[in-house]
Amino acid sequence: MACSKFPRIPLAHLPTPLEYLPRLSEHLGGPRILVKRDDCTGLATGGNKTRKLEYLMAEAEAQGADTILTIGGVQSNHVRQTAAAAARAGLSCHLVLARAVPWDDPAYEVSGNVQLDHLLGAQVHVLPEGTDREAAFHRMARVLRTNGRKPYVIPSGGSNAMGAMGYVTCAEELAAQARDAGEKIDYLIHATGSGGTQAGLVAGFHQLNSETQVLGVDITAAADDIAAKVWAIARETSDQLQSENALRKTSVQVVEGYAGAAYGLPTEQMRAAVRQVARLEGLILDPVYTGKAMAGLIDMVRQGRFSPEQTIVFLHTGGMPGLFAYNEFFQADDAI
Repeated sequence: MACSKFPRIPLAHLPTPLEYLPRLSEHLGGPRILVKRDDCTGLATGGNKTRKLEYLMAEAEAQGADTILTIGGVQSNHVRQTAAAAARAGLSCHLVLARAVPWDDPAYEVSGNVQLDHLLGAQVHVLPEGTDREAAFHRMARVLRTNGRKPYVIPSGGSNAMGAMGYVTCAEELAAQARDAGEKIDYLIHATGSGGTQAGLVAGFHQLNSETQVLGVDITAAADDIAAKVWAIARETSDQLQSENALRKTSVQVVEGYAGAAYGLPTEQMRAAVRQVARLEGLILDPVYTGKAMAGLIDMVRQGRFSPEQTIVFLHTGGMPGLFAYNEFFQADDAI
């Protein structure tokens, strides 16, 4: 394995399943659609960040950290999984949460991921609106050090080259599953936000000389910024892997048009996709990431972007707890 030289602490239930979605495939009438179930990684309801945390927590241990510090939105999936990883390691955990989404559902700041953050024993610091989140994050790190702690600082989404190694190994895992099942994967589609998951997949498939194309569906409404982040992390990851061939910038493909007005703000297209997949396949998506990515997949199929002979894998990155923070939105107009 390309990442075998990097320390890793097992946290996830791996390999995650690769499943065919026959009813969705038939309903859309396009390519074969499979799902890679990274919602089943297992740590505190699972999700994609657990793969990253296997490498990040190993680095924290190697550095002798006694505290984990990270940042995210109030309903951050990354923050929730980080709190769980810290609990398993017996480390103190501080979470800096920014009010990144102007959403007025009364459940938003008390249920879903933030409820689990508290349950997992993390110290939760919710920033007042308008606060410079990065400045507050660095200030918290300084305060912890001043108080004699040894914090290991994890960026938003766990998205750096070390975290991306988790998705280099995912690319290897998926390629092996496809080979064993006699599948040829033409495209992998997933939600892209902080950039580390897509960067790891791009670097991983490049390392394998795979022809699988990775399409990251932007969920931030800032696709150009995300593409730049993905490229920077992918390039650094590839350098750390000492890839024989240079990574091409064209391998970073970010699909825009499905994020809506802003990160975390729900769309009608997303709601329809979440309901449709739930009712066709019994598969639960979330409103911030996978729901918007699935809306993109469905629309691209309907536009004829893929041929019937092709095979698409949808990477389910988890996030189900976030559904409970958007209760009113999903209760409204409940018909398709």
